[in-house]
Amino acid sequence: MDKTDAVMKSAVMGPEAERLSMKEEGSAWRHYWTLAKMGIVNSNLLTAFAGYFLAASYTAGFQFTQNIHLLILTMLGIGLVMAGGCTINNYIDRDIDGKMERTRERPTATGHVQPKNVLAVGVLQAAVGLGLLVSVELVAAFIALVGFFVYVVLYSMWTKRTHSLNTIVGSISGAVPPLVGWAAVDPALHQYAWILFAIMFVWQPPHFLALAMKRCEEYRAAGIPMLPVVAGFEMTKRQIIVYVAALLPVSLLLFEFGAFYTTVTALLGAGWLVLGLAGFKMKDDVKWARLMFVYSLNYLTILFVLMIIIHI
Repeated sequence: MDKTDAVMKSAVMGPEAERLSMKEEGSAWRHYWTLAKMGIVNSNLLTAFAGYFLAASYTAGFQFTQNIHLLILTMLGIGLVMAGGCTINNYIDRDIDGKMERTRERPTATGHVQPKNVLAVGVLQAAVGLGLLVSVELVAAFIALVGFFVYVVLYSMWTKRTHSLNTIVGSISGAVPPLVGWAAVDPALHQYAWILFAIMFVWQPPHFLALAMKRCEEYRAAGIPMLPVVAGFEMTKRQIIVYVAALLPVSLLLFEFGAFYTTVTALLGAGWLVLGLAGFKMKDDVKWARLMFVYSLNYLTILFVLMIIIHI
């Protein structure tokens, strides 16, 4: 009887153990998906695609529909490089993420994944991504490598923990995707490509400074010298408005895209500037920062989608 019970128990536990194993494997994949920060990757892929699409529109003899394979390789390449950078960023920040509410559930902070595995996956992602870009265009791969180095070394490993200018340093890497997309088609990099880079570079400080205001106490607890932490909200608000004001003329450098683009971009920029100036009258700075953060996301999406639509 005991032997029969043991056999029956084994038969029951076998499939259950297999299901648990499959569940754990699925969870592991979800952990690495989280570490890749796919929300950031996806938003940057939009700007990379815009760079690629606009370059195809302005490059004589380039047939977009006949080069879909180049588009796929470019998007996969830059996506993997960005995912690799984000994954390695999580590896580097594993000692401070647990101190912030926004990041304390990341797998590297909770211990659900081994740090050495995270580092290996990040390096592999970046290496494969760069390899794909090399197969398309060396210039595109080089620009992506520069962005990766700035994000991982100059930002994550150095300035993020040492200086409030970390936002500016991080903005360099964040402005690279449209350049990579453009270079995949036109390695000579038309002036429009550099304007796209400038738009992304100037857009990021007000976006991330607004986030820093929202999470000021978390950054303080983690010892991260974000501008609101070291200089206060009033200084941060002035800096945000300076960048928003600067973004308006920079975005209008693409006036050759037409009257519709110019009008919509001017209205978007003016609306953001008005909201920024309203911050000096609002009593709730955190609420204002939240509004500025949401506006910045909508601004970027509308602007780059608009660029694509008017060139279809």
